[in-house]
Formats: sequence, structure tokens, C-alpha cells
Amino acid sequence: MIGLTRGFATVRSIWPYPTRWILVAVAAFSLATATTGEAATSIPPGANVGVDQPTVNQILDVFHKAEAAIAVGNLDGVMPLYATQYNYHGMKPADIRKIWSNLFEEYRDISEVHFFSKIAKAGSGSNAIIEVTCTGSLSGLSKTSGLRVPIDSWYEEVHFLTLENGLWRIRGNAGETPRVLPFGTAPHPLF
Repeated sequence: MIGLTRGFATVRSIWPYPTRWILVAVAAFSLATATTGEAATSIPPGANVGVDQPTVNQILDVFHKAEAAIAVGNLDGVMPLYATQYNYHGMKPADIRKIWSNLFEEYRDISEVHFFSKIAKAGSGSNAIIEVTCTGSLSGLSKTSGLRVPIDSWYEEVHFLTLENGLWRIRGNAGETPRVLPFGTAPHPLF
């Protein structure tokens, strides 16, 4: 009985943290849109936005274009989200292209959710980098089973965006790329 009480107290103690509610919101939204290939990229109230509104609009526009391309399985429409110098855990644009190609072959009605909790800018001009802290999920209907399948999810992943040909594009992730990922973790290269 004591072990059960201790376990319950531990589970209960994680909920006072506000960022946990973002993850719950992502899961709830994913379940609510489970029958359609809907997408949502948003900046919730209270997000820490350290860039001007035109920059926010440009970043959202890139993600909205990617969402539209994903909804119809347009590989060439998705790839502009990634910078030519993209590098995520050693994966390059060609690797991401192959992953998306395989996803479009296996799934239809792909749904995605992105919540940007922080947008910060470092540097200026052509050397500017935008750091977007994002929580989200990606799911699709399997063409084999017809069931909705979770493809990927991420919690407070920090993406580096760089300005390339007048558009903000994902260049990689914040932090040092580990040589070996810790047990139980996986890279989230798609967003």
C-alpha cells in the first residue's frame, strides 16, 4: 500500500509544471484531429517571442506551406522547410527527403501539430539565427492497416532557423550533437 501511495504522489507531482500542459494539449489535439489530415502551427498565449511580427509571420508562413505540402503528399513542397546546410544528428537534406518519401508511401492524411513556446533571435543580417522551441506531433493513416499511427512527437525541441534565399528554413537543432543518443531517446528530424 505504501508503494502505491508513493507512486501516486510521484505521478501527481509532475502536473504543477505549466509546460507539461502543452504536451497534454498536443496529445488532445492529435486525438481530436485523428480522422483527418489537419495541421496546426500556433504560438500559444504566454509564449516568449523575441522577434518582430514580420519575422513571426515569415516563420509561420514557411510552416504553413510545409503543412499544405504534407497534406497532399508533395515531397517537393516539404523540402523547402529545410536549409541546404541542414544537419541534424548527421542527417542531411537528402536523408530527410528519403524519410519524407517513405512516409508518403506508407501514410495518408498526415496530421501535424506545432506549438512554438519560444522564438529568439541571435546575430543579425545574413548571420542571424532564429531559435524556435517547439512541441508537437505527427501522425498518419497507415495505407496498410487503415489505422492512425503516431509517427513522431517532440517536446521543447529547439530548432535553428537560418535565412536562405529570403526564407527562414530549419538548419538543425540547438546544442551539441551527441555521438551516441542516450538510451530511450530518438532524434526528431522532421521538425
